[in-house]
Amino acid sequence: MKGVQRLGQQLVLLVAFGIMSGSALASISEYQLDNGMHVVVKEDHRAPVVVHQVWYKVGSNYEPNGITGISHMLEHMMFKGTKTLQPGEFSKRVAQLGGEENAFTSTDYTAYYQVVGKQHLEEVMRLESDRMRNIVITDEEFKKERDVVTEERRWRVEDKPAGKLYEQFKAAAFVSSPARQPTIGWMQDIRHYTVEDARRWYRKWYAPNNATLVVVGDVDPESVYQLAKKYYGAYEPEEITAPKPQREFKQEGERRITLQGATKLPQLLIGFHVPTLVTAKSDEEKAEVYALSVLSDILAGDDSARFSKNLVRGSKVVASAGSSFDATDRLQALFILHATPNEGKTPQEAEQALWAEIQKLQQQPISQDELDRVLAQSEAQYIYHQDSIQSQAIILGSLLSVGLPADTLDNWVENLRRVTPQMIQAVTRKYFSPEQQTVAVLVPNGEEASSPTNGALPGKGVH
Repeated sequence: MKGVQRLGQQLVLLVAFGIMSGSALASISEYQLDNGMHVVVKEDHRAPVVVHQVWYKVGSNYEPNGITGISHMLEHMMFKGTKTLQPGEFSKRVAQLGGEENAFTSTDYTAYYQVVGKQHLEEVMRLESDRMRNIVITDEEFKKERDVVTEERRWRVEDKPAGKLYEQFKAAAFVSSPARQPTIGWMQDIRHYTVEDARRWYRKWYAPNNATLVVVGDVDPESVYQLAKKYYGAYEPEEITAPKPQREFKQEGERRITLQGATKLPQLLIGFHVPTLVTAKSDEEKAEVYALSVLSDILAGDDSARFSKNLVRGSKVVASAGSSFDATDRLQALFILHATPNEGKTPQEAEQALWAEIQKLQQQPISQDELDRVLAQSEAQYIYHQDSIQSQAIILGSLLSVGLPADTLDNWVENLRRVTPQMIQAVTRKYFSPEQQTVAVLVPNGEEASSPTNGALPGKGVH
């Protein structure tokens, strides 16, 4: 959908920075409707604008084999009409209000949103609530949209060696967990979707007791609550049965794949299984999650981080390098290192260079000055993102959708500030070893690259 890429990047940034403060969430109001729907309202009166978002707790990590990507397919069908709206009419109505609207699907949730003047909140709530239970999925519209999704996958993955590398890297890193599945789904599954697959998925998951309404902007919380009762409160709850546990096997040795593709420069991905705030089994493991978050910034937070300073500008082994870690994944997470070797350098040299930086951290604690600098930069990034009511709503919706409480944010900076140089050293020793790594390498196959080399990683598999 239009604008998804921009929103997806915003989501990735927010999760990556992982920085929130109590002051930003001081005016949150929470309610629960009689049918189980969770309602969260945050006041921000700087402009007469409101963000209205509905988050469903379902994404690719909920999908069984054979219908992978069906959550994303259903997201497309949500714009094809209801019992009272013609296909495409929802978007036209929002546009007539002068608003923006779209949706995105990730590994753990699917969300729909509108940004409008505050006087139009009731109208978009009426429209969105209608889609919760009343969409009409016809055979004709389904087949047309299935072709659209097929082409979307071809564009995002099949024709992009970097996208294909990341997909196969995840499938190698996760053997028994649904985290191995691409959010957009495997091509063979997309081609064999039936209209009844989408209808069943809709009836099963798009219910008020499986949804969170997030409203941020120039609003009165009690008024929002009354509107939510009027529109969303009209629906009966459904019986929601969570998928059976499909936990990842313990990794007992290195996993390594090599992919050939039409790329100018090789690319390298290295992943390690790590806990998240959702999967951590103890306070000690939760503290490790905060240390891993800080570690990611130490390695690749900005131009002064170690990868840029030592490998890009220093030894010039790599043209670019980065790290990725999502502290809020519902299932297992990967801490990922990625790099593009410089011209004349091999993937093996890039891999050795990344490992050399990890080994420095394992052998010698970082200085308190370096830690303080990284934390200060992270806090600054958070302050910048508070300027967007859309960003504030995304933070709330994403955390609540994976089962983390809203007050997770209140203590975030304080928990980061508890991270010590010794904790950084401890997590690098515990989670980073050759026996625990999954390595994926993309090498040129001699064909001309059809798209620029792009080492960016998709966060939470947003589509």
